[in-house]
Amino acid sequence: MNPKQIAGEKAASYIKDGMNVGLGTGSTSFFAIQKIGDRVKNEGLKLKCIATSNESEKLARELNIPIYGFDEIKELDITIDGADEVDKDFNLIKGGGGALLREKIIAYITKHYIIIVDESKVAETLGKFHLPVEVVQFGWQRTFDHLQNLGCVPTLRQKNNQPFITDNGNYILDCDFKKIENPKSLEAAIHEIPGVVEIGLFIDRTNTLIVGHSDGEVEIFEKTK
Repeated sequence: MNPKQIAGEKAASYIKDGMNVGLGTGSTSFFAIQKIGDRVKNEGLKLKCIATSNESEKLARELNIPIYGFDEIKELDITIDGADEVDKDFNLIKGGGGALLREKIIAYITKHYIIIVDESKVAETLGKFHLPVEVVQFGWQRTFDHLQNLGCVPTLRQKNNQPFITDNGNYILDCDFKKIENPKSLEAAIHEIPGVVEIGLFIDRTNTLIVGHSDGEVEIFEKTK
């Protein structure tokens, strides 16, 4: 069985009637959204949802999952989202799908943040997956230089031989830091750089980590404060 599907469907079981729910982005979140759509259809769940990307919003609407705006939702009970990498302390690298800014806005208003991954995304230390940094287009070359001075090798993300454009009209620089020993201090250093919009480090956000395995097993880890 698909480990992403196992994790996504397990996370969807946390949703209860009447909740405000954040819908994540990416291949694992796809399965969670599909399962939530099934539950809305079969159980008549009444939910208010916000999606972290145009792609996830489109999928949710196709499944008749009710989508609302921030004018109607101030806080989310649960958000289910994926990650590109997660370390032993539940710190994350996100943004492989390009939605890191919206994902972080939604994470910040979420009471219970559920991360779903397959076993390949779990690491002792972050950094194997290149860290996405969303930057404004104006002067991005100098932002690139400043990031390079922090000890990484940045690459401007491309799509169809053109710079990749986020849902918010920005570029993404994927930064190879090799190993990220101290995510919190690195995040602070990158935020000091003019032109940086958001960083794909998600620190002290995850409450529940659900890991799907290719043998069909699912592991659930709860963050203890």
